Amino acid sequence: MRYDWRIWARPEQRAPVGDWHIWLILAGRGAGKTRCGAEWVRECVCGPTPLGGGAYKRIALVAETAADARDVIVEGPGGLLAVHPSDFRPKFEQSKRRLTWPNGAVAILYNATEPDQLRGPQHDAAWCDELAKWRYAQETWDMLQFGLRLGERPRQVITTTPRPIPLIRDFLALEGHGVAVTRGRTYDNRANLAASFFKTIIKRYEGTRLGRQELNAEILDDIPGALWTRAMLDGTRVASVALPQMQRVVIGVDPAAKASACGDRTSETGIVVASLGEDGRGYVLDDLSCRLSPAGWARKVAAAFDRYSADAIVVEINQGGAMVETVLRAERPGLPLRQVRASRGKTVRAEPIAALYEQGRVSHAGAFPALEDQMVQFTPFGIEGDGAADRVDALVWAMADLFPRMVKPQTDADWGDERGGGKGSWLL
Repeated sequence: MRYDWRIWARPEQRAPVGDWHIWLILAGRGAGKTRCGAEWVRECVCGPTPLGGGAYKRIALVAETAADARDVIVEGPGGLLAVHPSDFRPKFEQSKRRLTWPNGAVAILYNATEPDQLRGPQHDAAWCDELAKWRYAQETWDMLQFGLRLGERPRQVITTTPRPIPLIRDFLALEGHGVAVTRGRTYDNRANLAASFFKTIIKRYEGTRLGRQELNAEILDDIPGALWTRAMLDGTRVASVALPQMQRVVIGVDPAAKASACGDRTSETGIVVASLGEDGRGYVLDDLSCRLSPAGWARKVAAAFDRYSADAIVVEINQGGAMVETVLRAERPGLPLRQVRASRGKTVRAEPIAALYEQGRVSHAGAFPALEDQMVQFTPFGIEGDGAADRVDALVWAMADLFPRMVKPQTDADWGDERGGGKGSWLL
């Protein structure tokens, strides 16, 4: 009985009837969508006995990152290894990114940061986890579709907490026409979640905009008057393979107001990598924001400096002052730092950068869901709700350095000597 999903599944967790080729499961955090995806794969693959054949033999398992594919889809508490009784359990070969069932069926792990992994392989079914968070959602999805060409009726399931990205909206527009959609809320799975989760997380976020998305699985529209819109970001988005040669690359850093390595919500350090292309346009290359100790985020900044061959690190010193420079110098003595101090409000600093986006002069190389969620909540009165703007601040500092004439300093002397490549310090 423990492994009989028909007994334990809620109605919305059972595969829909009808002739569909995409099953879209939009569900909140902890609603049981991972278990649902794993059980669907088990149903596709396993016959009535360990050596019996199922309807599908070659499965694609696609997650946001390689680590997510392993830790969530395969080895997670609701993942594929956990939902199989021992006689049916597949063998996981991590080095080959492969699961093999006793009946010969095979599943291959892929990630959405490397869409070309899916160029060539063939499958008859697929499970896509957290698609709304994928870095290269459209490119990865397209490559997957070209490979779903085996069997009589290829099918795929998508399990995700929703975000209003174009792909999700496209699926919803096709509901009932080859696309089946089911929805679930965090509250629906309350019996299987820790009581403390509801006392803290639910109480804190219930009724907020973030809570509506992450708990109720609502797809939210843009906030009226926000400095950035989803259409503005999606309209200029580019793939990493389409980037031009870069004139300069900088890393914007907004240190955490409260240094902590324990995951406190107030302790996020914004780290955004941006560049100026030879075409005169700005590009956001990466969002590496994190909740780490000062030494932890300093290591991350230094690693990004090497990875992207950056020219400078633009770091705000309002929080921490000399400590910020000390931490970065301790990690890498020769890092070229440009220290900036905020002398005006966040909105005043962000408005000229938002204008660059409105003019179509900035593109994101792929998707950065957490950063973009902050951007579309940023209004002339600050960020909507009680959210933080750490990532937006880091983005603004980086873009201000790449487009200095868009953000005029208070006086010429405020630029210091950093425009000549020295350490410098300036106000914004």
